[in-house]
Amino acid sequence: MGSQMKVQHADIIAEPKFNKQALFTFSGSHFLNDLVTTGMVPALVVMYKEAFHLNYTQSTLIVLISYLTSSITQPVFGMLSDRKPRVWLFSVGLFLSITGLALTAIAPNLTWLLIFIAISGFGSGVFHPEASRGTHFASGSKKSLAQAIFQVGGNAGQAFGPLMIPLFLVFTGIDGLIWLLPIAFVSLLITVPLLKWLNKKVSDFQFKKKELPGKNHLTGTVLLVTVILLRSWCQVGVVIFLPFYLTHLTLEQTEILNFIFVGAGALGTFIGGMLSDRIGMKRLMVGSMFLATPFALLFPHVHGFLAVLVLLLFGFTVLSSFSISVVYMQQLLPKNLALASGLSIGFGVGAGGIGSVFMGRISDVLGVSTVFTILSLLPLLGAVIASFLPNEKKLMA
Repeated sequence: MGSQMKVQHADIIAEPKFNKQALFTFSGSHFLNDLVTTGMVPALVVMYKEAFHLNYTQSTLIVLISYLTSSITQPVFGMLSDRKPRVWLFSVGLFLSITGLALTAIAPNLTWLLIFIAISGFGSGVFHPEASRGTHFASGSKKSLAQAIFQVGGNAGQAFGPLMIPLFLVFTGIDGLIWLLPIAFVSLLITVPLLKWLNKKVSDFQFKKKELPGKNHLTGTVLLVTVILLRSWCQVGVVIFLPFYLTHLTLEQTEILNFIFVGAGALGTFIGGMLSDRIGMKRLMVGSMFLATPFALLFPHVHGFLAVLVLLLFGFTVLSSFSISVVYMQQLLPKNLALASGLSIGFGVGAGGIGSVFMGRISDVLGVSTVFTILSLLPLLGAVIASFLPNEKKLMA
């Protein structure tokens, strides 16, 4: 009997193996999801504005609906999933996020456009908690690296999303979005085979959860969500308002600049995930936000190649803490992994759309240049708040 208890205890504390196949499936599905949601939706605002004859406030309302449905649903579904696992939401969520955006091709007016955008955002909100928690189970002892790979998939999707405009949609118009429907069905072929493995991992975790060490840190959670929110406002604001700010460039040129900004962020996400294992998550988060500040302040005042270089360094630094935010949140909420994912990827990142509406109103009243001044100060504020986060080593003690 004693030996049996020892075996059970060993099973509880044993570190799961690093599952490459599952991890790259999660990362690939993250690419598809963020390609159409956080990647294409902000970039499509210019085309929606022209097609439906919208002002700046109405245009950013599109992003608000997309991000708000995501930010509301992710923590909610995270909490529900922590209590009763629903791994099938991983596949259904991705399917809805792609399908919703595809249906905007047939939207007859702004109301229907917002409904279809809401479906897409809702799907993204359903998808993220399950995908991020699955990444945690597939990571083994390489938590930061695994989340970096997962987040790079999402960031790459965000980067390639704006490129869909000059490469495809400029020639087809909004009607071309309907061709996303076949991709939605392909996503089911990619994700459904993983559900059996994911269900087993989640069931095992639910059984062992009471034996896990550590306790939830609510103050740290609030601080980290605030930092993520500020970073998201900055990122989403740049992507949305760059075409409106650089009016001397064509839409295709500004979307390529958006690709450079978010693409550099994807690289920063991966490198940041590796560096955090050496210097610590808190140090990397504070340092990266501080480093992003001078590039953010400098960008509106430079031109040509120098502007491209500054934008690249801005994206690299401000998003290098992206993947560690999830790992950090999971350490702050060790017994609620899905909720941690919902807060760090969902509420924090998704709520960036809320800030875009305020920025849209400021643009209508004071001009787009004022918006860029505000955006440049957000990383500095985030760095100051991040300095008050609890040290991750104390959380693991």
